[in-house]
Amino acid sequence: MKYLSLSIIIFLNILQSFAQTGNLKGIIQDKNSNPISHATVTIKSLNLNNVTAANGIYEFKNLPYGEYEVSVSSVEIESKILKINLNQKNKHTNIVIDLKGDVSIDEVLVNRNTNKVEMETSGFAVTVIETKEASLRNLTTNELLDRSVGVRVRQNGGVGSQVEYNLNGLSGSAIGIFLDGIEVSTYGSSFNLNNIPPAMIERIEVYKGVLPSHLTGDYVGGAINVVMKKDVSQNNANVAVSYGSFNTINADASVSAREKKSGLSFRGSGFYTYTDNDYEMWGKFSKFTDRNGILTRDFKARRFNNTYKAIGGRFEAGFTDVKWADQFFVGYNLSNTYSEIPHGTTTSYPFVGRFAEYDAHVFSLNYIKRNLFVEGLSLNINAVQSSRRTYIQDTVTTLYNWDGNPVVLHTDYMIENGLDPIVIKSPFGAQQGLPTISQTDRKILNTRSNLSYTLFPGHRISVNHKLESTDRDDVNLLKPVNKDLKVVTHVMKNILSANYEAQTFKNKLRTNVLLKYTANSTKQTDPRATFNSDGSYQLNPETKKTFNDNFGYGATISYNILPKLFIITSMENGYIMPTEEQMYGNLETNVLPNLNLQPEQNINYNLGFRYASLEKGRHKVSFYGSAFWRNGINKITRQTVDSIVTDTDLDIPAAAFVNLGKTQSRGVEAEIVYVFGDRLNAIVNFSKFNALYKREFDENGNPDDRHNLQIPNEPFFTINANVQYRFDNLIQKKSVTNFYYSTGYVGAYDIAWHPSEQGYTPAQFSHDLGASYRFPSGKLIASVDAKNIFNETLYDNFGVQKPGRGIYFKLNYTIGKF
Repeated sequence: MKYLSLSIIIFLNILQSFAQTGNLKGIIQDKNSNPISHATVTIKSLNLNNVTAANGIYEFKNLPYGEYEVSVSSVEIESKILKINLNQKNKHTNIVIDLKGDVSIDEVLVNRNTNKVEMETSGFAVTVIETKEASLRNLTTNELLDRSVGVRVRQNGGVGSQVEYNLNGLSGSAIGIFLDGIEVSTYGSSFNLNNIPPAMIERIEVYKGVLPSHLTGDYVGGAINVVMKKDVSQNNANVAVSYGSFNTINADASVSAREKKSGLSFRGSGFYTYTDNDYEMWGKFSKFTDRNGILTRDFKARRFNNTYKAIGGRFEAGFTDVKWADQFFVGYNLSNTYSEIPHGTTTSYPFVGRFAEYDAHVFSLNYIKRNLFVEGLSLNINAVQSSRRTYIQDTVTTLYNWDGNPVVLHTDYMIENGLDPIVIKSPFGAQQGLPTISQTDRKILNTRSNLSYTLFPGHRISVNHKLESTDRDDVNLLKPVNKDLKVVTHVMKNILSANYEAQTFKNKLRTNVLLKYTANSTKQTDPRATFNSDGSYQLNPETKKTFNDNFGYGATISYNILPKLFIITSMENGYIMPTEEQMYGNLETNVLPNLNLQPEQNINYNLGFRYASLEKGRHKVSFYGSAFWRNGINKITRQTVDSIVTDTDLDIPAAAFVNLGKTQSRGVEAEIVYVFGDRLNAIVNFSKFNALYKREFDENGNPDDRHNLQIPNEPFFTINANVQYRFDNLIQKKSVTNFYYSTGYVGAYDIAWHPSEQGYTPAQFSHDLGASYRFPSGKLIASVDAKNIFNETLYDNFGVQKPGRGIYFKLNYTIGKF
């Protein structure tokens, strides 16, 4: 039935393609009837482009009858999006553009639909987060994501701590995290969504389920794609700095420039982050070991050994809008981070003297060319070569309490008998396991190639290839060895996929069919040396190899059933390969190795709707809702405990990733957006699902006592609300003042398989306030944000407490066009 359904969709698309067609032609000109040359005219839904000649003429031939969104842009004018109804054999439409940005059109309705609306009604289950307002405030990229519908950002503490992203119950390797279509892990730990400020970001795309062709990979839970700013049509620069609680400093700067005649362009940006992260902990997972060796809860303490510092830059140079390329850029990213590690997976006891340093050097190439050789053929290449280094040090032998003092045993009996206090030492010799001074070097090659061809208007095929290769060397610097004694790991992943996209029935029906093949191979060589008494040695190398391959498929459908009402559905059957970190471990994130991990399979279904905008006067309301059903086999997840009976059960310094048996997740999510003129914006969203363990019998045929239990350590009910109100001329004429309020609710959940009081994470309710003031010049903006204003106890992964109340100030200055 599945193959029959796909065949019917393809047949209907092809049949519809032979319907009536017409030609669209006209002149792009200014109000003085001067033609605009080198303007790009794009029919977005068909992926067709036309560049006007010296006489300003544009032309599209053999278009199916229907309504099209047409965009007009060039470096001299502001981009415009227009709606044109093609209902005759030859339609001649002149477009008159005022250089200040006004557009008047003969018999054409101007439509202000943004790229956000276009993407969200494209057939994929996608939410677009715009960053323009957030870039002016003291908000991180992760905070923006955490407020989005169906997204939960899991963070083990404050700024710079380990982060995991959860999309309606799926997380880890099921979720792709991208920076401009390349996995963000390629750029290293120091250049991640923790550090990249919203000011450097154009938008964030959150996909749930099937991914578009340019993000194809072995992901089935969805993806987060951060799209960096690329516009170089105007020369400008921006700088911002902020300071706030816990001695937190953030600064970022960006500049873009373009030489119009040659198209030579440059983009540069950088950031700096520092924080002591010395916030207080007082909740149920904060503990203290007294002099009698008794562990007690609810100990109020200020975190220490938690300093975080990161600096990074991104520089790109190339050409835009030239004959041989729409975009060609070579880039260089560099970043460096120092991060103290305050505790393990849980906060049972603190670490002292354990820290990590990261640095990365990344070279990139991006090439885009539409109408390559022939009209309708497009090529997009993204290639990244990365060199990453991770240094971990952990040599302190004494165990400490959260008051910053060593754990001391000095019972009444010892006092009565005149015995000296005993300073408790680590049973393994360091804060987490054996003493460690280690260095891990990774060489990563990550390339994505996309070749697409428009068969005829509204019908496009594309072929995509992804190659990701990682070479990893682990060195114990406490016991330096010769190069031939190193343990060497190599992981390679190849993904080949094909997409068929179609728009039919007057562009009301949009379909996308995906097929993909994934091959994953690993190789680890251990020299296994035998040493002689004279210091010489013989090598007895042991090599472990694995190979897994599989096929996957999926489809999306979007139907414009009524004006502005879209029905969106998708399904996917695919596999997820274990990552290099999941298989071979990662010291800095407390991940233990597990070479026995198997690929995870998921069969997912999504059905939803989106009402673009219900308008009455100055009032606008938009609606979104979706239901999902996800079935997992061998789900890859962080290992947790079966039950928590005593306080010591929660002592988890590190954990490995493991395969679960069958899992099932069903749920719903919804969002309402209300806008009043240019004054008020309000958003409310929620997500609710049940992620259940569905294996009935274990390997020996015995009933599994976890059957139908909620998968632990996953928040399954969240609500977010955000309100923004704008005042003009409040203090000064031509000034703009914005006030913000946001709140978030996370329902209670357990961090162990069998519910218990010790592992129960209570419900959480947080409130944030903020305000920004744009001075009359428009160049300077000042803002203040108060986060967690009621100092609520907020938890995340494995009961790790998040920062309490904090106040942050920010100045943002834009240097005008130059």
